[in-house]
Amino acid sequence: MLLHQDFISVAKQHGNKIAIYDQATDKEISYNKMLIVSLILSKKFSKYKGKYLGIMIPTSAGCMLSTIAALMCGKIPVMINYATGARENAIYAQEKCSFQTIITSKKLLEKIKVEPVEGMIFLEDIVESLSIFDKLGAAIKSKFSASAIQSFVHKGSEEDDAVILFTSGSEKEPKAVQLSHKNIFHNLYAIPKVIDVKDDDVFGGTLPLFHVFGLTATFWFPLTQGLSIVAHANPLDFKAICTSIKKYKISILIGTPAFYFGYLKKSKPGDFKSIRYALAGADKVTDQLRKAFKEKHDLEILEGYGTTETSPVISLNVPGANKPGSIGKPLPGVRVKIVDRETGKELSTNKEGKILVKGDLVMTGYLGDLEETSLRIRDGWYDTGDIGVLDKDGFLWHKGRLRRFVKIGGEMISLVRVENILEKLLPDESVCCVVDVPNPKKGAEIVAAVTTKEINKKQIQKQLAKELPAIAVPKEIYVIEDIPMMGSGKVNFREVEKICREKQNH
Repeated sequence: MLLHQDFISVAKQHGNKIAIYDQATDKEISYNKMLIVSLILSKKFSKYKGKYLGIMIPTSAGCMLSTIAALMCGKIPVMINYATGARENAIYAQEKCSFQTIITSKKLLEKIKVEPVEGMIFLEDIVESLSIFDKLGAAIKSKFSASAIQSFVHKGSEEDDAVILFTSGSEKEPKAVQLSHKNIFHNLYAIPKVIDVKDDDVFGGTLPLFHVFGLTATFWFPLTQGLSIVAHANPLDFKAICTSIKKYKISILIGTPAFYFGYLKKSKPGDFKSIRYALAGADKVTDQLRKAFKEKHDLEILEGYGTTETSPVISLNVPGANKPGSIGKPLPGVRVKIVDRETGKELSTNKEGKILVKGDLVMTGYLGDLEETSLRIRDGWYDTGDIGVLDKDGFLWHKGRLRRFVKIGGEMISLVRVENILEKLLPDESVCCVVDVPNPKKGAEIVAAVTTKEINKKQIQKQLAKELPAIAVPKEIYVIEDIPMMGSGKVNFREVEKICREKQNH
């Protein structure tokens, strides 16, 4: 089965049920309407040259319909990050994947103050150009049986690419990740085996679809389950999202810890009583956040773990199998092993090493980068580049990115461990980030960036020295009120590092 083919079956089954409550246009779009519009767009998109089609639209019905329509006419959607460096990202994607056409929106470009790139086509212009025959033809087609409609649209293999996504680039140049229909379906089949999904569940669609977390968990998953999505174009509009949760009785909320912090600030007790599951990923959930959410909303944040290359979910804490602080047990059909950093030898339980993953969720590869693909996937095992531990109960514990370890004076220091200890010494809603900067004598030294001014730096350094070796204690604690974030809600380490280096040199 292909994703768009599955969508057709679900749309025929759920007809008049609302698929998307679109906050960008204030419209309610039924499954029937989605089917008609995706058929219309599919016909329009089929006229564009090449097998790739760029999509640069915020989380909305427009973005979701464009993604489905691209697949229906045999094109592979290339999701482009508009949140930071939109113009550069669009050009980078065009060059990396050798294509020209990008579907975007005038409203978006005006809002982010970006000049159009050659090859951009506006969704508003497409909608305006539609004739009565376009609409009528698609409406008639949508009345056919699911199998008849499926025969009109693109057919192919589940091994075919379903999307091209770019790695976050928080540490180095983004890579173009090829995810197949089979890869994404792995998550779609596995998640309902551990999460009890009900027919009347309403999903919060707050994550950007250029990020795998949003694409799989808050778009394809609810849509192929026949559920409703409340789509918010701006994930940082925390007040509007909190209002939506109450208004639409959102029952499944999925987000990054940075977004949950935002919800915490803008919500009142009782606002989240409709939520059955609050799932978090893409970054670590701090003890403070977990505790504050429990106190204010009596909600347990369930932490999971994934990567762009694994479509994304690898492991997840669920009710009845939840160890706060861990990243949960691997999903059904996912094999995880921990191997020695140097030798690659598999380690026993409670031993720290690299996290390797195997299963249908592992990407096809990096587009146009055979070398990097073969470095990261060997014998079907994907090397996540993360360090972790599997405990005796089968729970996975994340100890940091391999790139977030730094060698100082011959010792390997985990920047994540320093962060974990530091955040316990900071006010509840403060965000911190620990990075390394050059040091002429030692090669590197550790510094920290925090969002709060009201701290006694010397006192904090003293407390850190009780729990950490001297070389791991941050030499400086810089106050950066707005720690740079990626569009996906992750901390942008490259930018934090850059700011800390500038501060160090002044």
